[in-house]
Amino acid sequence: MNINRKSEIANAIRAVGEILASQDKSVRIVVVGGTALIIQSIVNRTTQDVDIIAIGTEIGESESGKIKSPEPLPEELVQAISRVARDFNLSEDWMNTTVGLQWKTGLPPGFENRIHWQEIGGLGLGIADRYDLIFLKLYAAADSEGPSSVHYQDLVALKPSQEELDAAESWVRSQDPSTEFALILVQVLEHMEKHG
Repeated sequence: MNINRKSEIANAIRAVGEILASQDKSVRIVVVGGTALIIQSIVNRTTQDVDIIAIGTEIGESESGKIKSPEPLPEELVQAISRVARDFNLSEDWMNTTVGLQWKTGLPPGFENRIHWQEIGGLGLGIADRYDLIFLKLYAAADSEGPSSVHYQDLVALKPSQEELDAAESWVRSQDPSTEFALILVQVLEHMEKHG
C-alpha cells in the first residue's frame, strides 16, 4: 500500500482527528519517517505508512508536554485508525508503531523539546523536527541498504550540515555497536560527503 500524495496523507490523518473529535476524545501522537518529511514538504514521494514514534501524555493549551512509548496505542485511536483504513481503502496497519521500538535504545537527545504540534480535530499531531529526522534517517540508512535506500535519499533531501551530520553520527554509533553496522554507516557518510 502506498499513500500517494501529501493530500492523501493529510486527508487520512484529518479523518482520524474528526472521528476522535466526534467521540469527544483527544489523543496526541508524534510521527517521523516519510510522513513527517512529506507533511513538511521536504520530500515529494509515496510512503507505505504513518510511523508513530511516541504518544503525548498531556493534552491542553500547552504546546509542549511529555511523550512516551506509543505501545500500546489508546483504544480509541486504534478504532479510528481501523475505520479510516476501511473508509480510505488503506491497509490495517497504515498507521503503526513499529518505529516505537526506538525507545529501547533511546531517542535523539532533546527530541521531545523540538516537536512541532498541530491540532486536527481530536488528534494532536506532533511532527518530528528536521534535526531529529536527520538522526533517525542516518540510522535508518545505515540499518537498511545504506546509500541505495530510500532512507538515504531522504537524508540527502534533509540537506544536513556537517555539524548536524557529526552530531547524528555520534548518536547513531551508540545505537548499534556491531562492526557490520559501522561499515555501512561509513559508506553512508562517505556518500553524503559527495552530496555536500
